[in-house]
Amino acid sequence: MRESVLSVLLDALAARRRGLAAISQRQRTRFAEIVAFARANSPYYGRLYRELPQRIDEPALLPAVNKQELMAHFDDGVTDREVNFAAVQAFADDPDRIGQGFIGKYSVATTSGTTGTPGIFLLDHRNWTVTLAFALHMLMSWLDARDIFQILIRGGRTALAQATGGHFIGATGFGAIRDRRLARPIRLFAAQSPLRQLVTALNEFSPALLGGYASVMRLLAQEQEAGRLHIRPVLVHPSSEGLTEDETERIAKAFDAKVRTAYVATECLFLAIGCEHGWHHVNSD
Repeated sequence: MRESVLSVLLDALAARRRGLAAISQRQRTRFAEIVAFARANSPYYGRLYRELPQRIDEPALLPAVNKQELMAHFDDGVTDREVNFAAVQAFADDPDRIGQGFIGKYSVATTSGTTGTPGIFLLDHRNWTVTLAFALHMLMSWLDARDIFQILIRGGRTALAQATGGHFIGATGFGAIRDRRLARPIRLFAAQSPLRQLVTALNEFSPALLGGYASVMRLLAQEQEAGRLHIRPVLVHPSSEGLTEDETERIAKAFDAKVRTAYVATECLFLAIGCEHGWHHVNSD
């Protein structure tokens, strides 16, 4: 039976109430299960971990594996033997399949290759359930009752300015969750579209929540200051790129909104949640 977003969220909140010792135990138990599964189902990891102790519950005990090695050993590395690199690569090369399911089980997401080797990652249904649960958890930590009321009376309209035209995590994620009830008020806007066109579309949509690349949020703040953009988001959520304290304050002032960031990666979404003090708090469970 598939987990629901609510059950994952409640589980995370319950884990937090049990304290750091319980979270640490949960980490070790889950990590040991992951290693055991990889050993049993991936020929590559079976070989790599052959000489290691039977139970591994600390990451420091494992040899490091980088993205180049993962891609070079893709066919032996994956734990689902229905998957092979040639089929996944053909799927990723087809822009018409962005957001669709690969062999009925997975979303496919690619990285930009800034480290020298583009990565291809398969994300299952549970990944997106956990992602939505943590998105709700983030909002709960960022918003007060007045903010939530303002968002609800505006239909929860959420604008995401992300790269489209490829199997990037933003476009892939939107495709994976768009049919879920929680995702219905979300609309994806192409970050690479002409700025005038993006401004016009956002003015028409009038989002209560605005998210996207930090560089795009900077540009939109300038458009808001110039009076060409006139939206009133309750929250602005820059992502993927860094912001200085001055830039964060400028965005907040331009939109008269809270600005909160999160640290995310294609390999593992929502690694850490930002706060009003500029820190990031790890999702340690």
